Amino acid sequence: MSFGFNALKTTPKDFNDSNAASTTYGIESPMVAGLGAARKRLGFSHQLESSELNYQKNKDRMNMIMLRNTQGLHAPMRLAMEIKSAERIGRLPFLPSSNLMRDVILGRDEDICFEDILNTAEFREQMGQPHAVVEKSLGIL
Repeated sequence: MSFGFNALKTTPKDFNDSNAASTTYGIESPMVAGLGAARKRLGFSHQLESSELNYQKNKDRMNMIMLRNTQGLHAPMRLAMEIKSAERIGRLPFLPSSNLMRDVILGRDEDICFEDILNTAEFREQMGQPHAVVEKSLGIL
């Protein structure tokens, strides 16, 4: 019960809320809301962007359909089970995973993609103290 007092913890503001503080032009300050806040309010900049975001998912789905049509229902089910078990193998939360086993199962280990060049560990904005990250993932913090 609040008894009419303000909450001690601050809560993030909803960007669609009319009471949210905005700048002169009606856009949240990136210093306060972060750079991703403005991106959520914008639509796609090009018609192919929505298609490219779902390209790999659609390609995997078509491969599963083709596998089912050629080898039967057991083949995509077995492959999906292997992929799910490969994704379950985890590390501690502060150690990035390369997902090599999943890439081998899907046949992506031989491809050189955008993510292989520009998503290396030294360029990621993923930093944290190991003890704090583990405690947060366990719900202690």
